[in-house]
Amino acid sequence: MWKGLLAGVWRGSPRFLKRAGVWLTQPRFAVTAGAVVSDERGRVLLLRHVLRRGSGWGIPGGFLNAGEQPDEAVRRELREETGLELDAVELAFVRTLDGVRQVEVIFRARMVAARLAALSKSFEIDRAEWFALDSLPEGLGRDQRRLIRRALAPAGSANAPE
Repeated sequence: MWKGLLAGVWRGSPRFLKRAGVWLTQPRFAVTAGAVVSDERGRVLLLRHVLRRGSGWGIPGGFLNAGEQPDEAVRRELREETGLELDAVELAFVRTLDGVRQVEVIFRARMVAARLAALSKSFEIDRAEWFALDSLPEGLGRDQRRLIRRALAPAGSANAPE
């Protein structure tokens, strides 16, 4: 009885009241987009982020702007951080991060190996390098290593760790 009554009140409420109710009762998340970028030799592009804890090494990416699509965000982030443009972008997976209210959209991306010596550095990035999968930089976090393996694993592969 109460459930039906509340449902009727909800349906009859003005739109602004419904939106406020949802805004007040539902969790909100920050949304980021990142890309595991590989070149024609199978190497992975990693950036050393000045603001990141630990070694600083990680995949390119960042927060979405209001109204921005995730694939547009990852292209923008790479352009802002390095001055480089991606050739192809494909959705790899989406995950939530433990301990923070964040949804991360991860892409597989391709580009021809760029001359990183001419890297246009930003205040966020102090270095960018191509790494073979068997020689990723020391100090690269376990989560970033898993993320790279998962993004590069064939779709539906049992080798794609969660």
